[in-house]
Amino acid sequence: MTRAFLQPDDVGDLVAQQFGADRRLTALDRLTGGSKKGVYRLRLDDQTTVILYVWAANENYWPPSPTVPDDPFTDASGAELFAVNHAALTAAGVRTPRLLMLDRDGRYLHSDVALVEDVGALTLEALMERDPAAAAMPLSTLGEALRRMHTTLGPHYGKLAAIARDEAPQTRRTEDIIADRALSHLVAAAIRDARLADAHERIADHLRHLRSAVGPRQTYGLVHGELGPDHVLVTAAGEPAMIDIEGLAYFDVEWEHAGLQMRFGDAYPALRPVDLDPHRLEFYRYAQVLSLIEGPLRIADTDFPNRQWMLDLADWNITRALAAL
Repeated sequence: MTRAFLQPDDVGDLVAQQFGADRRLTALDRLTGGSKKGVYRLRLDDQTTVILYVWAANENYWPPSPTVPDDPFTDASGAELFAVNHAALTAAGVRTPRLLMLDRDGRYLHSDVALVEDVGALTLEALMERDPAAAAMPLSTLGEALRRMHTTLGPHYGKLAAIARDEAPQTRRTEDIIADRALSHLVAAAIRDARLADAHERIADHLRHLRSAVGPRQTYGLVHGELGPDHVLVTAAGEPAMIDIEGLAYFDVEWEHAGLQMRFGDAYPALRPVDLDPHRLEFYRYAQVLSLIEGPLRIADTDFPNRQWMLDLADWNITRALAAL
């Protein structure tokens, strides 16, 4: 598709109504990295900056795919999810950029938008690579925030907005949802890669074996859903601030920690995790490996600007998936 991104004239009314007619926009920078929503930095003539989120079809690079109906991490995008999840994180004492304005009525653009605090461009990932010593304090603070989230418990799993509307289905165990999700990812990825097609049955058997060791559970913690060090910004004061929060859900905390272990690597112990079920963790870790094959291969079929990075990520996880057999 031909993508037309925002231009300065498109946000003139927004700037005037939110900041006053005497304020002027000096620059509109579209930030890289987002794949489901547009992220823009607005620079004003008094040297202040804010971040604009735009949930529009032309900002979303992800093509549709078969999904498991009760998977709480499906379609984790949109202004409603952002608003509900932002409130939940704030209530849990978790730092995230402050919400300044939310518009779901099309007052400014033909899409849902939000203005949030600009906490800077430094990601925890970049800081860990550049100065591991300086990253120690944000990592420790992030670990404290995660423990507050993962000990905020509820009797139901699902998206927070769906739970609030009493629309979160609770007919199956979470590990069965993840098993179906992983098998769906395997089928979709095997179409695109011969190595996975050849090993399809062995991978499926390995998944079922891991699933068989997992016992039932009836309480769930608050999880981010896809938290990596690139989803944490470090403020000028050294505070970690979570972003990309639309996937927040009540779910098994092992799902979060399977991803944290992969994404944080050697720095993971600094997060000082809560107690985890080793069998559930191992099963979810393998399911996430398959997710990190299917998703990158699917988006690499689109006009996503960093296609080779996605292909490399998929290839690395194909190697991991096969090595576990």
